[in-house]
Amino acid sequence: MNQNKLIDGKAISEQLLLQVKDEVDTLKKQSVQPCLSVILVGDDAASHTYVKNKASACTKVGINSKVFQLPSTTSQVELEDLIASLNANSNVHGILVQLPLPKHLDEEQALLKISAEKDVDGFHIINSGKLFRGLECIQPCTAVGILKMLEYIDYDIAGKYVVVIGRSNIVGKPLALMLLQKNATVTVCHSKTQNLESITSTADVLISAVGKPKFITADMIKAGAVLIDVGINRVDGKLYGDFDFDSCISKASKITPVPGGVGKMTIAMLMMNTIVACNLQRK
Repeated sequence: MNQNKLIDGKAISEQLLLQVKDEVDTLKKQSVQPCLSVILVGDDAASHTYVKNKASACTKVGINSKVFQLPSTTSQVELEDLIASLNANSNVHGILVQLPLPKHLDEEQALLKISAEKDVDGFHIINSGKLFRGLECIQPCTAVGILKMLEYIDYDIAGKYVVVIGRSNIVGKPLALMLLQKNATVTVCHSKTQNLESITSTADVLISAVGKPKFITADMIKAGAVLIDVGINRVDGKLYGDFDFDSCISKASKITPVPGGVGKMTIAMLMMNTIVACNLQRK
């Protein structure tokens, strides 16, 4: 494997976490203890793993972490009451509801109940609206993490043709807006896109967030393209991305691995967003 082609999300995230730790130390000297509260509902195994990883990152940088583990029978009212109490607690700077929620709960309503200033995921409609208008706001972790990766490899996306596969509110849509603000030319593809290969094969940067293992093969990419893999797909206990890594790496100029790529950046940006939220509330 050509290591020079890898965009090492683990190494980049470690550098970012050191920056966060410095900021936490500065805040502590001012008698401020940044605090992130995570709400976990139900018994989804992947969600439990994600929350554990987030708590571990908090410990690493000195952010106070509180996990509220609720049973799968939790009602909408009970969930929203907990969110309201965390909104009212001035010692809590960030609130995160781990998704997905059990089917009987309304995710959109729950997310709207989080104070926009404590919305460290960047999903609140106020933050989404500010992002759309190009105003300062808390930005979705995965999307901003991808931009940080491109910065770290000194890749200037201004004027480049970027194709994003996936139109979720969590990754695809906010990422497309952020790329536009960086002066990239952006196309968003999705499940109804026709002739996908004719679009992806002309992209300078191809970003996939579809959640299908080895979905994108070498014949779908442009020679020398930068490939960003957001997909995390578990097959027979092993993790795979959306790109067929072994075939694509020889054709790409840069590629993110799975694991060790975008996932690490998402957690690092969550830590950064907690500091952003903390500073917003202090103002």
